Amino acid sequence: MTSVLFVCMGNICRSPMAEGVFRKRLTEFAEDLQVQVDSAGTHSYHAGAPPDRRAQTATARRGIDISMLQARRVVADDFDKFDYILAMDRDNLELLREESDARHHKKIKLLLDYSDLNRFGEVPDPYYGGSHGFERVLDLVDEATQGLLRELARQQRLSRRR
Repeated sequence: MTSVLFVCMGNICRSPMAEGVFRKRLTEFAEDLQVQVDSAGTHSYHAGAPPDRRAQTATARRGIDISMLQARRVVADDFDKFDYILAMDRDNLELLREESDARHHKKIKLLLDYSDLNRFGEVPDPYYGGSHGFERVLDLVDEATQGLLRELARQQRLSRRR
């Protein structure tokens, strides 16, 4: 089984939105893939809290329920447990690399590395903006998670051949 961890700063906006979108895409297009999915933050500001209400509203409009998720901070075991650790931006990418052993660095990437468009490089934090920012995040995350699904399907096909 492949495991994916989505990471932002507080785990109440971008990473739970990415987790929700990715779970939906898995059920729609890749039910045969065996993937464990989670999200976390590089900081513990909101540990135990549900996703931001604006994130919940935006995802709900797209048929995705993230209300049951709870914010948590990345822990040391996550670096061993997950095959893909995908940061929303470069600041969080660097924090993840600083907190992990060098042997884990190859699996720590930006989520938008899987985007065909990838002209933005980072998923912007919508926390201090309006609802439009959450919709933009969902658009970016949705496009990138489709690319990630293609990569995971390719990897699982390769491992079946071995």
